[in-house]
Amino acid sequence: MQVHAHVLKSGFSSDVYVNNSLIHFYSSCGCSESARKVFDKMSERSLVSWNVIIEAMVQMGEFEEALGMYQEMKLFFDPDDYTMQSLIDACSGLGALSMGMWAHAFVLRNRDTFTKSETLLAKSLIEMYWKCGFLEMAVQVFQGISAHDVNSWNSIILGFAAHGDAESVFGYFNCMVNQEGIKPNSITFLGIMSACNHRGLVDEGRRYFDLMVNCYKIEPALEHYGCLIDLLASQGKIDEALDIASNMPMKPDAVIWRSLLNACCKQSIGLDLRQELAKQTMAAEEKSSSGVYVLLSKTYASANRWNEVGIVRKLMTEMSIQKEPGCTSVEIDGVAHEFFAGDSTHPQSKEIHLFLNEVEERLKYHGYVPDLSQAHSVDEGKKDSLRLHSEKLAIAFAIMELKSKSTVKSKAIIRFFKNLGVCRDCHNFTKLVSEHFNVEIVMRDRLRFHHFKDGSCSCKDVW
Repeated sequence: MQVHAHVLKSGFSSDVYVNNSLIHFYSSCGCSESARKVFDKMSERSLVSWNVIIEAMVQMGEFEEALGMYQEMKLFFDPDDYTMQSLIDACSGLGALSMGMWAHAFVLRNRDTFTKSETLLAKSLIEMYWKCGFLEMAVQVFQGISAHDVNSWNSIILGFAAHGDAESVFGYFNCMVNQEGIKPNSITFLGIMSACNHRGLVDEGRRYFDLMVNCYKIEPALEHYGCLIDLLASQGKIDEALDIASNMPMKPDAVIWRSLLNACCKQSIGLDLRQELAKQTMAAEEKSSSGVYVLLSKTYASANRWNEVGIVRKLMTEMSIQKEPGCTSVEIDGVAHEFFAGDSTHPQSKEIHLFLNEVEERLKYHGYVPDLSQAHSVDEGKKDSLRLHSEKLAIAFAIMELKSKSTVKSKAIIRFFKNLGVCRDCHNFTKLVSEHFNVEIVMRDRLRFHHFKDGSCSCKDVW
């Protein structure tokens, strides 16, 4: 702020280069409003000015704003390598596959213009495709790169890991090291550990962790320990996970404590331990979130300690902590449709709800039984709302649209994105939909991807 004030006093407020640097400075500090104010007040803007502000919006997670800035920029300048990289990264953040594919086509049509940053653009494209649920296209982009570096290998390994394809992660790692002779780094092993975690591969997780430390002499970061702890805890090895959390060289963060708490809740492990883990999670959180309070409430509910459930809920009310609502978005013909749990705001809401009833009845005929085991503390009046989780509404809407276009005769692919983890009931529901409605469903939840096809899921029911 003092530097900015000095710039104004010194008469450099209209200097394009100085303002570009100020925008970059403010974005690096996470001050999006200040960055935008500097940009808006600029009397003259260069292509670099637009690139800097678009990149700033992407870095701060304001992806829709970044796309809007890009549309405005096109009135004055043609995009260059850096513009397209930021645009593709914005598409990754939004899961905007149609826009991302357009950007890819634009780069290909203008390949002579975008030769300086081929590897960087390819890396962004790989990440965009797998983050949008189109892993096959990510592989195709990777295979089209003339010379791979460690960053491009990491991008595809992280993609396979997020999609739960541990076999491909191991295969690509072996090719990277043994055939290409490229030395892996900490990000490479983070992808491998993540893949082991998503698939519940304890032995492999331990082996690659040891390989990283003992063979490649890479010091594990908090994220590596977090993957290993979550893997062990989720597979019932709570004592070993707690031992690592207690003895690792850095202090566990809220993510690690919450993963331990979540594993203990799923496995109904001792109430006292769960209370202690909840306490540690709250202490580690910089800002109170609803997740730990919801887990603690479920813990007390599972033990029929309803007084404590009431206390937790009262505390959440007093602290103005609200449970984050489930939200699912699905893209149809390039248009994103957003649904919340129990949603009735969509223009086709009545038809969606009626069709969802038809879907549920058809699945019940094939053996579907709603799973309410994760709703200990939900009263009978509210249990019906579990039927209307956001992903079920999105699936019903997508199938309706496919039927209206008569494209469901051949196996269609539905891609959608949810802000929370998928519950057991919705997971079972989606598996059956993929089997009996001739569709393949790719779901990205808060942590990973699930590929539903012919009645099974790529996660092999480990999540």
